[in-house]
Parts: sequence; structure tokens; C-alpha cells
Amino acid sequence: MTVDAAVDLVREALVAMLVLSAPILLAGLVIGLVISLLQAVTQIQEQTLSFVPKIVAMGLVSIFIAPWLVTQMLEFASRMFSGS
Repeated sequence: MTVDAAVDLVREALVAMLVLSAPILLAGLVIGLVISLLQAVTQIQEQTLSFVPKIVAMGLVSIFIAPWLVTQMLEFASRMFSGS
């Protein structure tokens, strides 16, 4: 394996990791922003108030997009093992 091929494999793995984690992280970001706005408006500064909804939302998004995640990971693995 050449250096260029190794760099391409690492680049493709990093891109796949970013694509797979983006929907879950975006759900946490959106819920966190909404909760932060509600906390600022109501002046309630409870730490668990922002933590629990984010965990629940990220878990639900993970369950909802699980088939897509598995498909993407299988395609990536087949590309890696086939060498193309």
C-alpha cells in the first residue's frame, strides 16, 4: 500500500465518521439551543434540565436513523475490504 492510498483511506474514514455522526450531533445541538433559550427566558438555571432532553433526543434520532447508519457503515466496510 502506498502512502497516497493510506491517506485516501484515512480521509474516507474521517468523512464517513463525520457523515454518520452529524445527524445525532445536530439533534443535540438543536435541542440544546432550544433548552438554553427557554432557560434564558425563564431564568431557570438547572443543569439537568438541558442534559436529559438532549440525551433523549439523541437516543431517538439514533434509533430512527439506525437503518441508514448500518447501510452506510456496511457500504464503507465493503469498499475498504474490496480495495476499490
